[in-house]
Amino acid sequence: MKRVKSESFSSRRFKLSHFLLGLAGFYLIFLALKFPHLVNMVATLSGDTELDGKVMDMDNADLSRPLVRSFHRGLDDEENFNGPSMPVADEKSTSKRVNPPEFRYGRITGEIMRHRNRTLHMSPIERMADEAWTLGSKAWEDVDKFDVSDIEESSLSEGNDKSCPSYISMTGQELDKTEGIMFLPCGLTASSSITIIGTPQYAHKESLPQVSRLKRGDGTVMVSQFMVELQGLNIVDGEDPPKIFHLNPRIGGDWSHKPVIEHNTCYRMQWGAAQRCDGIPSKNDVDMLVDGYQRCEKWMRNDMVDSKESKTNSWFKRFIGREQKPEVTWSFPFSEGRLFVLTLRAGIDGFHINVGGRHVSSFPYRLGFTLEDATGLAIKGDVDVHSAYATSLPTSHPSFSPHKALEFSPDWKAPPLPRSPFRLFIGVLSATNHFAERMAVRKTWMQHSAIKSSDVVARFFVALNPRSEVNAMLKREAEYFGDIVILPFMDHYELVVLKTIAICEFGVQNVTVPYIMKCDDDNFVRLEPILKEIDGVPPGKPLYMGNLNLRHRPLRTGKWAVTWEEWPENVYPPYANGPGYIISRNVAEYIISQNSKQKLRLFKMEDVSMGMWVEQFNASRTVQYTHSWKFCQYGCTLNYYTAHYQSPRQMMCLWEKLSRGRVQCCNFR
Repeated sequence: MKRVKSESFSSRRFKLSHFLLGLAGFYLIFLALKFPHLVNMVATLSGDTELDGKVMDMDNADLSRPLVRSFHRGLDDEENFNGPSMPVADEKSTSKRVNPPEFRYGRITGEIMRHRNRTLHMSPIERMADEAWTLGSKAWEDVDKFDVSDIEESSLSEGNDKSCPSYISMTGQELDKTEGIMFLPCGLTASSSITIIGTPQYAHKESLPQVSRLKRGDGTVMVSQFMVELQGLNIVDGEDPPKIFHLNPRIGGDWSHKPVIEHNTCYRMQWGAAQRCDGIPSKNDVDMLVDGYQRCEKWMRNDMVDSKESKTNSWFKRFIGREQKPEVTWSFPFSEGRLFVLTLRAGIDGFHINVGGRHVSSFPYRLGFTLEDATGLAIKGDVDVHSAYATSLPTSHPSFSPHKALEFSPDWKAPPLPRSPFRLFIGVLSATNHFAERMAVRKTWMQHSAIKSSDVVARFFVALNPRSEVNAMLKREAEYFGDIVILPFMDHYELVVLKTIAICEFGVQNVTVPYIMKCDDDNFVRLEPILKEIDGVPPGKPLYMGNLNLRHRPLRTGKWAVTWEEWPENVYPPYANGPGYIISRNVAEYIISQNSKQKLRLFKMEDVSMGMWVEQFNASRTVQYTHSWKFCQYGCTLNYYTAHYQSPRQMMCLWEKLSRGRVQCCNFR
């Protein structure tokens, strides 16, 4: 019996080996038939694709040429003012085509973009970059068609009664057509007021995952709330408009389970400290008053005993015969299904909110915002608006054109790039229409003696805008000040990582510097302590310095959600917050090398991308990770190195304090 089993087993193994040999033979035949296609695909992904009868040898390209044309005085004039390399006519074709970028961003090369199956092996961010390069090429073609003088003439003209009316009114139906936005072309001024007549809607169910996770019922809550916002519609393109004043009455659905009115501001998508009025009156201290009004008035609450006196004190006063002053109490000013008349008035020190003729709350103005910036009124949420009126508006036009923000003075021009080595290169990320932000940087920390002596060099890195007139003004600004590197792709929030790569390339290929710093144009930089920090690092030691985050987890829900396809790991690598960090030259050289080899992984969050690249470099050569809270992520702190979310007005304030030897913040109150 054992012999029969052995023969049966040997027979089965013999048949299996024949089957595997047959399968291998079939696979070899398949490879032979498909081999030319595979070679073509591999060549495409490596950048050695034959197109239009020519072989593009990107690996042997001249890597000494800059990524884009930059505007620097002291360089060749033809290179300075022709701008980025853009579409040119092909010698063998009468039609125009887009030349591939001089350097590759990951797999973003002109050859792959033009391949007929180009989207097959591309990630979403790479497809977005592909479109941005194409649109940027077309946008740069249109720049020379614009006459900058025409832009100036239209912007210099003062407003009239039609462009700057003294009052504006809209019905509820008109507001519905504009998605709840009323345009205030000339902003507000002191004594301007806005009156809104509406009816809060009845509460509706909303599902909150955090409630269900806490096992409180089925995860649904009853919500009724709306918002009234003054927005700066004319200030920033491509970002959420700043919320100069945010008023949020919450009739139901607040985490406190009580009616609440919340006030706040939001600058560059960063919220300030909220002021919440919940029925408890605010203090009557002089410092807490706004134009003599309390910040929060009292209204009736069924869960609160009179805060002024206890029941014992009240009984004792009645016993001794002391006169009791009657106190008038009010209910919460908003109720579901009940009409309200809300008036928002701009005072000397802040905004004042009245409902039904009674003062409800006041909110002090915060630094960085002006009433002229409030060019839009937004009303959204669970409310039926019947009408809205804006009265006592300014009748003169505060121009928002670039020439008003730019001061064409030789005092603000950048020195030419030094030919000799220097200590630090700073790449400042900016947007096309951030004219005021760039001007504030030029007039403040870019006036530091280290920059004026070319011991430190700073340059703005700006991509293109969909509006041709804005790009034309940007080009003129770049030509005059000599401190802007224009990147020939259409700007997008999720493509900031491309600007970071451009900073690394510029710092490696155009200058000789041991350290490269990246920051934003709303970041105020103190150079003395930063230079002192990098001087303490051993020469040649790889460095990654900033406000480091360890084991941060991606957000999977909400506005800033990251999908599992975008980031499949549970945690991010150690990374420095994006507003300001420093890397050594050898780290930047590694990034450029990996980029040229098409091995650089792109991610829409540029600070996380940098952390990922540094982690890869650290695997072969130890990097010194240096953490400091003084690279402030939110606002400004004592003895800061950098202060983030600083408006142009705050920049000037910080510079003035530094000039007096005081390291003090000019934060929002």
